[in-house]
Amino acid sequence: MKIAVISPLFSRSAQLMKELTSFFPDVKHNADNTLKTKADIIAFLHDIDIAIVGREEIDDEILSACPKLKMLSRYGVGLDNLDLEAMKQRGVELGWTGGTNSNSVAEITLSLMLSLIRNLHIATTLLKQHIWKVNGGSELTGKTIGLFGFGHIAKRVVELLAPFHCTILVCNRTHNEEEALKYGITYASKERILEEADIISIHLPLTPESKNLFSTSEFKAMKKSAFIINTARGGIIDEEALKTALKTGEIAGAGLEAFLEEPTHDWELIDLPNLVCTPHLGGNSKESILAMGYSCIEHLKTFCAKK
Repeated sequence: MKIAVISPLFSRSAQLMKELTSFFPDVKHNADNTLKTKADIIAFLHDIDIAIVGREEIDDEILSACPKLKMLSRYGVGLDNLDLEAMKQRGVELGWTGGTNSNSVAEITLSLMLSLIRNLHIATTLLKQHIWKVNGGSELTGKTIGLFGFGHIAKRVVELLAPFHCTILVCNRTHNEEEALKYGITYASKERILEEADIISIHLPLTPESKNLFSTSEFKAMKKSAFIINTARGGIIDEEALKTALKTGEIAGAGLEAFLEEPTHDWELIDLPNLVCTPHLGGNSKESILAMGYSCIEHLKTFCAKK
C-alpha cells in the first residue's frame, strides 16, 4: 500500500509521523505545504492507495484522476471538504471519527464568550495603545446562550458552561428529549434564540441550508447587546452583513474562528474593534492534534487489515 499525508499539520508532527511510519514505513508527506493547487494534489496522489487529508478539498475531479486511491482518512472532524457521493461512487472508503477535537474547540468557544462579554479584547487593545479605559462588560453567569447545532462540540460547550448557570437554548434539526434532560437544554426555534440569546454560538456544518444562515435580517432580530460566535465553518455567517452589523451597533460584537476564505484577507472585517478573531486554531491544541492523528492512523490500520 502506498500512503501519503496531504495535511501539513499532520506532516509536521514528529510524534504523529513517527507513529505512522512505525506501521507504514514508506509514506509521502507534505510538511513543506507545497500542494497549492488541484493539479498539485493530483500529482501528489496519482499513484497513492491511501491518503490522510486535512482541510484540503477532494472533489470528483481529483478522485477521477487518482484511480488507485481506495481510502481517505480525515485528519479533523468536518467533512464538507470531501465529495462523499463521488467517493462512494468510486469505491473510496472514508476513515473518520467525529468529536476528536471537541474539547479543544469547546474551550476556544468558551474563551471567546468570556472575552466578548467581559470586554477583555477591547480593553486589552486600548491598554496596549496606552489608553486606560475601565469597562468590565457583563458577567457570563446567568446569561442566555443560543446554540445552533448540537453535536460533540456543542455538547462539550454545555458541559463547560455548567458553573455559569446559563439558560441554554438549542436550535437543532432533530430533538432528543433524553439528551435535553441530560444536558439541561431547551430546544427552541431560530426566531426565539435570535430574540432572547445574549450569546449565539454556531456549531453547524457548512451546507447549502446553513450557508449565510446569519445575515442582515438575523442581526436585526438579535439584541443590540448580543454577541455571535462562529467556531464551525466560514460561510455560515454572511461576512459583509456582519461587518455592517458590527459597524452600526446592530449587535455588540462577534467572535470568529472560521472565515469564508482562509487565510482571510478581509482586513476591514479583521480590524473592527468589536470583533475577536483567531486563524481557525480552535481544534489546534497539542492534545487535539495528537487525538485526531492517532484516529487517522487507526483507520488506516483497520482498512489495511481487511485487505
